[in-house]
Amino acid sequence: MKLYNLKDNSQSVDFDAAVTMGLGRDQGLFFPETIPHLSNVEALLDLPVFERNFIVLKALLGGAFSDEQLKLIIKKTYDTPVKLKSVNDSTHCVELFHGPTLAFKDFGAKFMANCLKQFNQKGEKITILTATSGDTGAAVAQAFYGINNIEAVVLFPQGRISEWQQKMFTTLGDNIRTVAIDGTFDDCQKLVKQCFDDAPLVQTMGLNSANSINISRLYAQVCYYFDAVAQLPEQNRKEVVVAVPSGNFGNLTAGIIAKTMGLPIKRFIAATNANDTVPRYLQTGQWLPYDTVETLSNAMDVSQPNNWPRIEYLITSGQFEADLLQGVSVTESQTAQAMKNMYRQGYISEPHAAVAYRALKESLLENETGLFLGTAHPAKFKSSVEDILSIELIFPQAIKAIKNKIDLSISMKNNVDTLKSFLLL
Repeated sequence: MKLYNLKDNSQSVDFDAAVTMGLGRDQGLFFPETIPHLSNVEALLDLPVFERNFIVLKALLGGAFSDEQLKLIIKKTYDTPVKLKSVNDSTHCVELFHGPTLAFKDFGAKFMANCLKQFNQKGEKITILTATSGDTGAAVAQAFYGINNIEAVVLFPQGRISEWQQKMFTTLGDNIRTVAIDGTFDDCQKLVKQCFDDAPLVQTMGLNSANSINISRLYAQVCYYFDAVAQLPEQNRKEVVVAVPSGNFGNLTAGIIAKTMGLPIKRFIAATNANDTVPRYLQTGQWLPYDTVETLSNAMDVSQPNNWPRIEYLITSGQFEADLLQGVSVTESQTAQAMKNMYRQGYISEPHAAVAYRALKESLLENETGLFLGTAHPAKFKSSVEDILSIELIFPQAIKAIKNKIDLSISMKNNVDTLKSFLLL
């Protein structure tokens, strides 16, 4: 299946080129012209996870892989479960944090790494340059750690992610280099894009990005929306509302792709913190990003989400109805209150999921079933969770393993020339 540059439709590439390149000309995102529609989705939801994921991804990828290759990639990517946990009878958390770095991005990062290994049989040098607002860095670093001929360079905003998010990727070393940028996540994201505008640098370094701008990341995430709905009783699959904690909007894009393929989701809620560019845009029609502000839900501290053009394309091309998407911005006090509300019902959550839970509860109707995405383990935000809920969390094994390791990251000014020099070392 061909993928088109949303900024320059004359550039179309196959899936392997889109994954290897990351971005198209003029920093354009690759995306299919038409999302395939699956038949008999009800029967699909009753299949085992691996079989269902194979059908979903085969439809999206076309002939990019042989059946045997795709099955192997799926086996290596979806080796940790998606768990549906009930907060109450009508509201359920889709727990996506049971992978190696305790975050939903494990799925996309592992899928991309496994795809690249298939595509890079000649062993050419590849440099993964990516920015993280919290969880992407760990997932990418873990997925590519120790792979021959691939180096990963992760940029993150200094002092703006949690200690345990940071240690998940800054303690690895070897083929993983980590850089603390003096700025915001949007600054880190801009640096990545500026590097991709330098054609000689891209050629020399074999530059690629593992942010959700890479189409492979999105395709991997489509599958767990099917998995979540499949875990609902059949009678509750008709009126499903999904609230997605949204920063760079890749997760929501994947959900909308799933619905476009035929998954019975009634509507979506784009839940943001104070960085509310999209909710304001949906209300006013004006795209006015403000300066990024720091919040409890730091992985969503993004004012200029990269993936929004993909959602807008699905709307303008008539594949997704705009009125099926609502934007809700949640304050810090509402986030904390949502965490307390869930705790009183016996469920421990963290700020990102709490933003989605609060947005969901604002608009969920009596006959609807609400799903909200749990994108990270509460222990990754131990300090804020313990402060807000007045409890003590037990570290999971994944955090215990890095607790006393040395942070190997370096600090760098927000300067693209300095970054380019570092990359060429």
